[in-house]
Amino acid sequence: MAGIFEIAQAGDKAYYFRLTAADGTVVAVSPLFSSIKSAAAGITAVRENAATGLVVDRSETHSIRAATIRPGGRAIAPTLASRRTGSVAVSR
Repeated sequence: MAGIFEIAQAGDKAYYFRLTAADGTVVAVSPLFSSIKSAAAGITAVRENAATGLVVDRSETHSIRAATIRPGGRAIAPTLASRRTGSVAVSR
């Protein structure tokens, strides 16, 4: 089962969304939005960008290993730029 995006209200005029995994684990929580429509647009942006986004290791150790991250079952391949920035790209 895929994750679920839920829009919730925080206070009188603020909305946010959270992404929940199939097992109920909260994976991500958005910043606050001024309307439900804005929160829905945020969900759309996450859906469009997350699948193709780079993973960037900004930790001091740069410990991400290509063999240890396989989102969606796809292998991760380090790029030339990743050696300098700590990012990795998803190979298709």
